[in-house]
Amino acid sequence: MLLISGRGSNLQSILRACQTGQIADAEIAAVISNRAEAPGLMVAQAAGIPTEVTDHRDFPSRAEFDTALQQQIDRYAPDLVVLAGFMRQLTDTFVGHYLGRLVNIHPSLLPAFPGLHTHARAIAQGVCWHGASVHFVIPELDAGPVIIQAAVPVHTDDDPARLAARVLAAEHEIYPRALSAVLSGWCSLKEGRVRWSEPVPFCADTAVNPVFTRPSSP
Repeated sequence: MLLISGRGSNLQSILRACQTGQIADAEIAAVISNRAEAPGLMVAQAAGIPTEVTDHRDFPSRAEFDTALQQQIDRYAPDLVVLAGFMRQLTDTFVGHYLGRLVNIHPSLLPAFPGLHTHARAIAQGVCWHGASVHFVIPELDAGPVIIQAAVPVHTDDDPARLAARVLAAEHEIYPRALSAVLSGWCSLKEGRVRWSEPVPFCADTAVNPVFTRPSSP
């Protein structure tokens, strides 16, 4: 189950990963958006994926919106709820209902730059590296345990748009890998931490070109 608010670029990368088997034995049950005009809905429809809209503007409070959204999701009984550019802050009750089954991607190397405008803030702070993080969602905003990160260099002549494009390419690499790890049971959230059933391999160029392949069985 994917929740989106916009163009659905991460939706497209996840869809490709399901179609090619990178995310094995998985399918997207539905795509739900809080905006009827979200272009990502057309991406899902073109792929034959059910789409629904629950517009947050139709509800007087966040709690009532989240309750309706939760009911909509639960009709599909998904194994995992994936936030793919879903631009709504979720209530503690909603997050608690899906704890350990709710993941998000954030355009920074968390815990650096939680919240909005991460690319402009990274440039303003003069950092050398920026990137993206896939994490389990907990009630605290952008504070959940990290599953995988990818780092990209910040160039001296970068503006937010150029940096955002590099980070987005990294997002498309790591999100399918993280989802595959969670859905296969290789990775899970236990006692507030990410736990791995097998060791995670690393290599020298992990920061720039993430290698995230499950070890072969002996």
